[in-house]
Amino acid sequence: MSAFPQTISDWLKKLISFDTTSRNSNLNLIDTIDDWLKTQGMTSRRTYDASQQKANLFATLPASNGSVQQGIILSGHTDVVPVDGQEWNTDPFIATEIDDRVYGRGTADMKGFIAVVLALIPEFKKQQLSQPIHFAFSYDEEVGCHGVRDILTDIKQQGLQPRACVVGEPTLMRPVVAHKGINVFRVRVHGRASHSSLTTKGCNAIEYAAQLMNWIREFGKTLQHGPQDKFYDVPFSSMTTNLISGGNAINTIPNLCEFFFEFRNLPTVSPQTIRNQIESYIKNELLPNMQQEYQDAGIELDLIAAVPGLEASEQATITKIIRALTNEHEIFKVAYATEAGLFQQDDIPTIVCGPGSIEQAHRADEYIMLEQLKQCEKFLLELVQNKI
Repeated sequence: MSAFPQTISDWLKKLISFDTTSRNSNLNLIDTIDDWLKTQGMTSRRTYDASQQKANLFATLPASNGSVQQGIILSGHTDVVPVDGQEWNTDPFIATEIDDRVYGRGTADMKGFIAVVLALIPEFKKQQLSQPIHFAFSYDEEVGCHGVRDILTDIKQQGLQPRACVVGEPTLMRPVVAHKGINVFRVRVHGRASHSSLTTKGCNAIEYAAQLMNWIREFGKTLQHGPQDKFYDVPFSSMTTNLISGGNAINTIPNLCEFFFEFRNLPTVSPQTIRNQIESYIKNELLPNMQQEYQDAGIELDLIAAVPGLEASEQATITKIIRALTNEHEIFKVAYATEAGLFQQDDIPTIVCGPGSIEQAHRADEYIMLEQLKQCEKFLLELVQNKI
């Protein structure tokens, strides 16, 4: 008897058992998948992060004629978000089936899709494949889509030219043809500390950070009057400040305040244009005012994550095929970002389509419906038979 899971359910249980929260290593999970692929006669390639504690895995099942060129990529990320502070009714790292649902961290986002893909490999091998199937399993999607960039570099170095990609994020098996881009910034405002009774001796980093945050809020409002797309829940680009820290005592003027903000741009809106306007305000208005109080005051603006938006062509072969297979012709666009924009940016036509609901992602008692896994299984079996 094989030591590896065989069914979709068994694979899901195995994958959920690995705590691949983004702060942790994913190597145990990657090792397991790699070993499984070897038993199926497949050779995998790894690309690692700088710490060598996280890895991507890329493998190819050749077409029936032995070709590894072109073909379709089935892509999924292996990391999950933390469960810290959440109240779960089941162990988040033990897949628990109750009625028609499987609970566990990553069941929907997005180990359910990976489980279906892995369980289907023996079935894929039995078919007369007209094209190769590429499998891409990445690290650190949840913290900036870092890993997939190395996969894309590796694809180029191998000389492969995939014709299409399906990113299996949870969409209830409906094709998502577009999503917004996301840019996350860290701002560090440097002032000068002093006793709070000597206000003229200090430069209050928190107060100047507050001015910048208020400007960001007002600038975000102007984006509401910019380009619009009715197919998004929020039909315009948006900008919000979401995390802040600063100061060290109630009676001390703070010399440092740090905060994080993001903007989510429609694919048609240039993120660089938005950034340029923010930098202009800092350089030409806010910083000169600070330096009148303290000449060495400064403001650091660092981009810590950037993921491009996705805007798939309705004329692309992959779009037409997936619409036909799902019998879904309504246009779905989402505000959250995925790795799909990066594949598309590298001229690989991409669609987001996978089992489970995004409403379950990142929350306590995350789950996936068994019916969704069955739909995904049927979908993938039919998809790989189509010539992209």
